[in-house]
Amino acid sequence: MVKCLLAAAVILLVLMTWIGVDRAYRAFAHRHPELGPFRTPGGGCGGCRCSGGQCRADTIPIAD
Repeated sequence: MVKCLLAAAVILLVLMTWIGVDRAYRAFAHRHPELGPFRTPGGGCGGCRCSGGQCRADTIPIAD
């Protein structure tokens, strides 16, 4: 019984840590827009709406 409760606690701790890191990343991206757009998990590079590792844009605009 103790092993089962310990396993559940570890899983919960890992998930809560994951959520905390994701929130910290979103907050950092919001505070520093000069570093580029927020990149969602599995969303490609974030600059040109890439999908599946392939970029559909021929060129990526560079801000001066």
